[in-house]
Amino acid sequence: MQLAEKKVESTEQPKGMLDKIFKLSENGTTIKKEVLAGITTFMTMAYILVVNPMILGDAGMDKGAVFMATALAAVIATFVMAFLANYPMVLAPGMGLNAFFAYGVVLGMGYSWQFALAAVFIEGIIFILLTFFNVREKIINAIPQTLKNAVTAGIGLFIAFIGLVGIGFVEAGGAILKLGDVKSPLALLAIFGIILTSVLISRNVKGAFLIGMIATSVIGMVTGIVVAPSKLIDAPPSLSPIFMAFRHIPSSEIFSMDMVVVVFTFLFVDLFDTIGCLVGLASKADMLDGNGNLPRAKQALFADAVGTTAGAMLGTSTVTVFVESASGIAEGGRTGLTAFTAGILFLVSTLFAPIFTSIPTQATAPVLILVGVMMASSLLKIDFNDFTEAIPAFLTVIMMPLAYSIAEGLVFGIVSYTAIKLLTGKKHEIQPTLYILSLLFVLKYAFAG
Repeated sequence: MQLAEKKVESTEQPKGMLDKIFKLSENGTTIKKEVLAGITTFMTMAYILVVNPMILGDAGMDKGAVFMATALAAVIATFVMAFLANYPMVLAPGMGLNAFFAYGVVLGMGYSWQFALAAVFIEGIIFILLTFFNVREKIINAIPQTLKNAVTAGIGLFIAFIGLVGIGFVEAGGAILKLGDVKSPLALLAIFGIILTSVLISRNVKGAFLIGMIATSVIGMVTGIVVAPSKLIDAPPSLSPIFMAFRHIPSSEIFSMDMVVVVFTFLFVDLFDTIGCLVGLASKADMLDGNGNLPRAKQALFADAVGTTAGAMLGTSTVTVFVESASGIAEGGRTGLTAFTAGILFLVSTLFAPIFTSIPTQATAPVLILVGVMMASSLLKIDFNDFTEAIPAFLTVIMMPLAYSIAEGLVFGIVSYTAIKLLTGKKHEIQPTLYILSLLFVLKYAFAG
């Protein structure tokens, strides 16, 4: 009996090349656990393959080509994260940044989408330089532990809010928001998904998120509530309509003040979105060291810098770490094998797009909501008896969902932390970098148009 138990246990241990590359044994994980986490993360963020082409298509770009660029940019950036940083974070063209690209720069300011791609390319080059000279790493390490815990909880509320809005449980109305229609067939399907996944998690069923998503999708398709894919496989679309499209932008546009403004906006949002995600996700996965710093932060930050630069060349908007990576971390993902698995699926999705893009929001939203529950536990690590800690932490947490931005939540937290600590005689607890960041944030909003 003991021999049998040992034999079963040994099959769960990571072996061979993958163990050496991703240090699975060292991180207390297995190939099975990492692959499952990667599949889960991919499924929760596969919507970007549909939504990004739809948004950039409004800017006049070829939707098929954008679909291909989205998938390939995600593959490149995620592989860099997997092999260079060995973290379970997955990257893709970011929501919010793609909206600014299409509705702000192109439709709002009246510039061409080629101009917007040039701005993204310049942003990527600047990010590579900032990462090389450790500027972004210094910002991460300067964030106090209480705000790191707050960022984790804030991201939890943020992604839960995204999930609730996605399934129509929360919608615009009333004074600001109101309860949506929770009696519609789609809402009932989502409720089924939430209950099923909650039960599976409570019973410690392995792959609870993945099982919940698949079961909810299948039931929705069988009952006709959601549309089933009409075909399983399709040829990848061509990149030619958008590949390196910024090459012919006039120099007068490249060196214009509008370009400076656009690049700065991309830089600001992406910088603090990525930092907020990295810190929050790493904190939840217990990846921060004894000083609260993120090991291999420089390597992790290279992933979005390289991804953004490559993405602009391929023809898509800014690439960033996806908060949905929390779903894979919640499944036990701890190494780059999780990211590598998700990257492979993004590559495969270029052939099997009809399948991956048919996963309904009602199947993925329950995962986001329940991961939000798990991430909110970081609130327990915050000292609410010390108001110089509690107030900045609370502002960080509450502003992320209300402002619909991880970056804005982090800004409110940093500025309030610096001001309150300084004015209460606790300036010794403030790192010099926080003074610089707080000043820059105040100036940004003071001179915002």
